[in-house]
Amino acid sequence: MSHQLALEVALLSDRGGRDYNEDACGHWRSDSQLCCVLADGAGGHGGGDIASKLIVRELIGLFAHKPSQDGPALGELLRQTNELMCQQKAPGTIRQDMHSTVVSLVIDFNRASAHWAHVGDSRLYWFRHGILQQRTKDHSLVQSLFDAGMLTQEQMQGHPQRSELRTAMGLPDESLEVDNGASLIGIEAGDVFLLCSDGLWEYVDDSLLERSLTIAAEPAAWLDSLALEVKRLAGHKSSHDNFTALTVWVGGQTIVQESRHAYA
Repeated sequence: MSHQLALEVALLSDRGGRDYNEDACGHWRSDSQLCCVLADGAGGHGGGDIASKLIVRELIGLFAHKPSQDGPALGELLRQTNELMCQQKAPGTIRQDMHSTVVSLVIDFNRASAHWAHVGDSRLYWFRHGILQQRTKDHSLVQSLFDAGMLTQEQMQGHPQRSELRTAMGLPDESLEVDNGASLIGIEAGDVFLLCSDGLWEYVDDSLLERSLTIAAEPAAWLDSLALEVKRLAGHKSSHDNFTALTVWVGGQTIVQESRHAYA
């Protein structure tokens, strides 16, 4: 396989049934790497909106200055981003209680490899030939209960404490859990990555992701189909959560990048 990869990137973010969107996502590329970041903020009264944008901006800035070469190094950049976020908290303002999830993916064109890291319950999915290979594990109460054998997969869905996190950006470093995922994986043409907030994955399970990916003609069309599913399945909730997704499709010979933003 050529050491160069064709990459197509598509993004979609929707405020759902909320008054404002507390999700943020973005990407940055050099000649040799692509860095994607997605964050889901919390904090109330606009604090979550500030938190998620701050995370995306600061992490991309740190990466551009000193790119990570594997999962642990990216995890360290997440910790540095957290420190910058904590420094920007301001008592008595909307920045007082800022928190956010974050998930980040890095693709190295020359090494045909990928690595990722995350905090919270925003997820990364990796598909090969339309089949899910791996996804991140949430830092959440229900995931802990499932791991302990106290909940089934079905009981996790719709659990009243589903959104309760064990850790998040904005906590002191000693309380922050960072998962570095796979230190490094080899990637090939046909691989697809999806980063998304819980407002999306709450409504689209692994099998639906696989089915919809198999019939999607291109990245933006896949995200559009997922957005339609979320709106259909969340239609009974007048205030359903923001949902955001960023997908990267890996192709063949030359480096290409296309982006699409859809905000509502």
